[in-house]
Amino acid sequence: MTRLTPASGGGALRRETLALDGGLTIDPITKAIAPNISMSVNNVLVPGDGTFSADGVSDLTALPFLYARWTNPTVRQLEQRMAALEGAEDALATATGVAAIAATFLTFLKGGDHLIISDVCYAGANELARRILPDYGIEVTAVNMSVIGDVIAAFRPNTRLVHCESPCNPILRLTDLAEVAKLAHERGALVSVDSTLATPVATRPVVLGIDLVIHSLTKFINGHGDALGGAVCGRKQLVEKIRSRAGVYLGASLSAQNAWLILRGIDTLFPRLRTISASAMQIARFLAEHPKIKAVTYPGLEAHPQHALAKRQMDVFGGVLTFQTDDPRAMAAQFADRLRVAHYAFSLGHQRSIVVLLDTIEMMKSTYGLRGAQLDDYRAFAGDGVFRLSIGLESVDDLIEDLDQALRA
Repeated sequence: MTRLTPASGGGALRRETLALDGGLTIDPITKAIAPNISMSVNNVLVPGDGTFSADGVSDLTALPFLYARWTNPTVRQLEQRMAALEGAEDALATATGVAAIAATFLTFLKGGDHLIISDVCYAGANELARRILPDYGIEVTAVNMSVIGDVIAAFRPNTRLVHCESPCNPILRLTDLAEVAKLAHERGALVSVDSTLATPVATRPVVLGIDLVIHSLTKFINGHGDALGGAVCGRKQLVEKIRSRAGVYLGASLSAQNAWLILRGIDTLFPRLRTISASAMQIARFLAEHPKIKAVTYPGLEAHPQHALAKRQMDVFGGVLTFQTDDPRAMAAQFADRLRVAHYAFSLGHQRSIVVLLDTIEMMKSTYGLRGAQLDDYRAFAGDGVFRLSIGLESVDDLIEDLDQALRA
């Protein structure tokens, strides 16, 4: 028995319910409610059920399960859950978030095409676009997506895809998704958004006109820091194309074990994100008044330059904030030595709080290479460097006390 979702005619279930029931299949033999882990790579071929040949079939999910690199029962439940949460027709799960980005780029872009990408976004996406895609004859323009005039000026007759991120990692600048989608569609281009930091709890890009919604499932959606994964959600026609090309030929398939772990994480996505977002707001306000802090960036703060857009586009303001201090390198060493509740480490979106320094000069050298007005805008959010703080599920009072003692040491 497959649980009802809006797509299957069961009525408009609310997203909190879809986080638990979207795509959920009750085991027909044991009646187990928790999703099974199907670890088998191979499936028996049965005459007459369509499994003997997949030639000419673009939608591999329309066939019985064939081979785990293409489709897997556990992974398919995760895809259906993600599609339900995003209000999309379908989804493809991948081994990592950057695999989902690569699958999107390499499906919809070819030699002679043009990509517009946010000049500040996840480093893996930025570097893939600016360093690798040009080797294949794909033109790339990186623009500040918060300046609509710059987005308009970047379009060319051969622009096929616009890739944005909101909030962007690491400076938490926002993109007006509805406006960018409108501009792209008027010019015949698709739009993808990395919505990892927002999650479906905060933002529903499909409602705003976005064609493809990408997630690093490793982060908040899994929420436990123990499984890599990625996903791209959108119209069935688009997802089928990605699956038949990238899903089959790039080989970045998600394991059944990781799909099961991520499904477990999605069960608690809404209460986790709401708790984390409430804690993030409280901590952002605390840091904004702290004598050792120069600046705090969080979409929920009235001081955020795009706070009005955040209120319009986000239901909650997310679990990541950034802050600046004097002598950030010295403070980074101090945090690494003195933090007792939060952890000084990379990554984000886990159940435990994580903070790390992202030095502006290093970020420019390693990834972004911004100059002029684009560098000025980055520095307006980041100064010489920002501490990216991903809030976890610890007591907010314990986190505040821990940050305070580490800052004052």
